[in-house]
Amino acid sequence: MKILLAKASDFHNKHNICCVLDETYPNIKPFKDVVPFLKDSRIYWELTDRHKCYGSHVRFFWNAAHYVEDEKAIHSAVRIKGENNKDVDIPVKITVGDIRRVLDLKDKDEDPIIGSERLCKGFWLRMGYTGHINDRAYTKSKFCRPYKFLVHYVIHALGHRKGAYDEASDYIMNIISSLFLNRPCNISQVIFNHMLDNIKGEKYMSNIHGLCRCL
Repeated sequence: MKILLAKASDFHNKHNICCVLDETYPNIKPFKDVVPFLKDSRIYWELTDRHKCYGSHVRFFWNAAHYVEDEKAIHSAVRIKGENNKDVDIPVKITVGDIRRVLDLKDKDEDPIIGSERLCKGFWLRMGYTGHINDRAYTKSKFCRPYKFLVHYVIHALGHRKGAYDEASDYIMNIISSLFLNRPCNISQVIFNHMLDNIKGEKYMSNIHGLCRCL
């Protein structure tokens, strides 16, 4: 049985924040043409659910987390206060299926993680992207305002980093392309893979908002 242990040393309250899609908000009105698409998309729940994130739960989870390869699952625990104010550690097990169910992402194990590079890049050009299409990361400021709004929301809700909110990595590009083109994409597996990266790394920067819902 192969076990990988995690390390946790970072938390930021602006990472993986929920998004507001209320068209009555003055700041949302300029993007009213994009809002219906996001509301109908399979990431709507992940974008908008206002689940509380407790930094103590996230820190404890990652400090105790380890991956059990035979089960393809991350095992850990969350510490809560029990009777007489005593600390109680609650075991937690997270699989790709758990992420899919809790975040209601409507994908499947057999769905691809990465789509056709030519298709995705061609679609981003059709969206009016003005940056260099072969750059390592794609800059949201190179889009017109409505698409910039959409990319911004997806980066905040599904991004695995706590910063660099102006950049969309290739997996964000794939997710957005699959949503617009109505193509399958295993978003649940993408999130799980970034959780595994946390276990191997020094800091946790993976979908904290989604993790707390699984807890």
